[in-house]
Amino acid sequence: MTFEVRDLEFRYREKPVLDGASLEIRSGEVFGILGPNGCGKTTLLKNLNRNLRPNSGSVVVDGSDVSEMAKKDIAKIVAAVPQANEIRFSFTVRDIVAMGRMPFQRQFEGDSSSDLQIVDQALKDVGLYDMRDLHINEMSGGERQRVIIARALAQTPRYLLMDEPTNHLDVNMQFEVLDLVHRLSREKGLTVVIVSHDLPMASRYCDRIAMIHDHRVMCCGTPEEVLTPENMKAVFNVDAELSVDSKTGKHTVLLHGVAH
Repeated sequence: MTFEVRDLEFRYREKPVLDGASLEIRSGEVFGILGPNGCGKTTLLKNLNRNLRPNSGSVVVDGSDVSEMAKKDIAKIVAAVPQANEIRFSFTVRDIVAMGRMPFQRQFEGDSSSDLQIVDQALKDVGLYDMRDLHINEMSGGERQRVIIARALAQTPRYLLMDEPTNHLDVNMQFEVLDLVHRLSREKGLTVVIVSHDLPMASRYCDRIAMIHDHRVMCCGTPEEVLTPENMKAVFNVDAELSVDSKTGKHTVLLHGVAH
């Protein structure tokens, strides 16, 4: 099972945002899409589940072109966690997570017993089952993010797309959310695609990384292959190096300052 992006071009009012982007996302990996603000990484993510349509090129999921799939069918295999998790109405946690079952339901049918079992399992997966009857406006930012992840899991997807999942979270909550996502990927064989500009977090959690520069995929590979001082300088204009944390044994990026 793979996600393939083939020569993707996308423009906003003739302004190029993606120009011939190509990459392959493999089954079961945590895949990072990195780049500075405005480089096209969120646009690329939105093309993966057909929230946007490319001007040319294609996105192929498990051998099927998403442009030829119904949105409901895409939602059964691809779930998204948006950058903003604001919910304007005070639904309960369980009600919000149950919204993830909508692609599987017929009109006016409502939740079946199997739907409710899936919802409860998603809540357990993110550690919120005991908070299922709380209202969303009673929760912290990190807890809200876990609710949105549980809603995505309730779609029983094979692919999870996350747009800047740690934005607006305290540092400890950033680790908590990404530890959770990494664990779910390993336990469930879930393929996770994370859009980010956070070099240290991406180096720690991603199996492979694509770096976007000048509206193209400049490079793609393991953190060691992609996060070189030269690449980070070219894309982010920073003096940085990939290292290994002596305490955790995980990759990290040491940021030394603006490149000169």
